[in-house]
Amino acid sequence: MLPTPTGFSFIFLFADIICGIAGLILILVFHGSALNHMVMRFEQLTKKNLEGNQYNLIFFHFYIAFILIALIHISEIFIWATLLFWLNLIPNAVDAILFAGSCYTTVGFISDILPLGWKTMAFFIAFSGLFSLAWTTSSMIGMTGIYKQAWNLKYSRYLK
Repeated sequence: MLPTPTGFSFIFLFADIICGIAGLILILVFHGSALNHMVMRFEQLTKKNLEGNQYNLIFFHFYIAFILIALIHISEIFIWATLLFWLNLIPNAVDAILFAGSCYTTVGFISDILPLGWKTMAFFIAFSGLFSLAWTTSSMIGMTGIYKQAWNLKYSRYLK
């Protein structure tokens, strides 16, 4: 049998994994719902704007969509921070937000402050951030195509 650190229990590791998977699922469902709703709305609005030659409105919707995407990601950091705070893993709300943000963005500017037995929670936070950011990137590529189409139509007379 492998030695375990003093005070370590596999029960906590199991709880960590279950809470991490539950948090990961919650974040991915939230992210997918919010992002897909925002992208579908963007496509509906910009389709009407393209038909009406309202190119400036497409540009406006594009930048509003990017602001909403940022707010979706910030909300996900707050969801993770709330889970960490609710489980009393990080007793200070500000520290929970900073830690969740550090892990979610995978920047790692905050030291690991989770208690022993809950260290893998950082992995689940980072994993959710990686998936969410990749999902967002693919959506933004499609939105950028519509933006570029509108820009080319608006300035086509100058491009000849």
